[in-house]
Amino acid sequence: MRKLMLLCEFATLNGGEQSMLSTLEGVAAAGFCPMVAAPPTGPLADTLRQHGIDLIPWTLHDERGRRCEQRVLRERLANLLSRHGPELLHANSLAMGRLAGPVVAEQRLPSIAHLRDIIRLRRAAIDDLNRHCRILAVSYATREYHVAAGLDPARVFVQYNGVDLKRFRPQHASGYLHRELRLPDEALLVGCIGQIGLRKGMDVLARAAVVLADQMPDVHYLIVGERHSDKEESRRFENDLHRVAVGPLAGRMHFLGWRDDVAQLLNELTLLVHPARQEPLGRVLLEGAAAGVAMIATDVGGTREIFPPNTAGAVLFGPDDPQLLAEKIRSLLSNPTHRAALGKAARVRAETTFDVNRATEDLVRHYQAVLDTIDVCIENDCFRKPNTY
Repeated sequence: MRKLMLLCEFATLNGGEQSMLSTLEGVAAAGFCPMVAAPPTGPLADTLRQHGIDLIPWTLHDERGRRCEQRVLRERLANLLSRHGPELLHANSLAMGRLAGPVVAEQRLPSIAHLRDIIRLRRAAIDDLNRHCRILAVSYATREYHVAAGLDPARVFVQYNGVDLKRFRPQHASGYLHRELRLPDEALLVGCIGQIGLRKGMDVLARAAVVLADQMPDVHYLIVGERHSDKEESRRFENDLHRVAVGPLAGRMHFLGWRDDVAQLLNELTLLVHPARQEPLGRVLLEGAAAGVAMIATDVGGTREIFPPNTAGAVLFGPDDPQLLAEKIRSLLSNPTHRAALGKAARVRAETTFDVNRATEDLVRHYQAVLDTIDVCIENDCFRKPNTY
């Protein structure tokens, strides 16, 4: 068994953590012994313990809750790696990839960094990421963005996330969400799932819902997710959403918070809307596709890679256009035949491209490729400069 350490930034179970968790069983079956360095408390830690996965306490903050300086974190990481002796490190986020880059280079440790964000990086961050043997981007859009900014193209590979097609699958609605929210059976449910913040564009859905408020009184809107950022702009963003819920949409906009029943919840929705302003490769879109849910999504980032035009698996529209989104919602809610066709096409797309078993096999091949080429990497001093091996 090859010792593999996965380095995680957050204690949450958002897309990056869910994608990692979905592969661990298959990675272990392929001959790796995974251990996860992550915050010792929170949903991620709880899930790791429930599944018997080795959890190594790792936090970015001091005893007062303040984020430690990068120098201190790198010293801690170097000690962590020395104590546990992994043969391969997988930094599960861009930030952890940047943090770990110089550390693994110094220790000559085979490593992979995962790019799950499309954000502008400084030159120093790019240099840090280029210290890894290999970099995985969740979509071609993500890869192209960062390569254009200076990442070594020879190191950056596209690794699509996968979804459990047995857990997320088309099923008849049971009505449990209607009962939970005490809604009439005829109510139509439009859901939006994701972290509450500006990037996910839930305010665009709220404005579209206001446009439709008088025209479609039987439609209820569900916001599933939490706000994690404590920045003032993030708090203000959430407060503005709640003001809409007690104003024009009083009684028809419901905040459900974080849920562990998304696989079932998706089948209760009439329509899933994903109005993100940027999206490297939305996990909720993969899950919605697997569940066979009709979807409307913004054509940003890697979304078109999930739903190319010839697949007809979702309705795409441009970002920040609540009026157009309202028209798309009204059209689909009025056409159950079209919704059913979208759901079927989306499921086919999930089966052919985003099966978690395929994603796990691809990930294992990346692991093995890094381990197989490490001698060449060391010989050519690849930890110190971009390479083409």
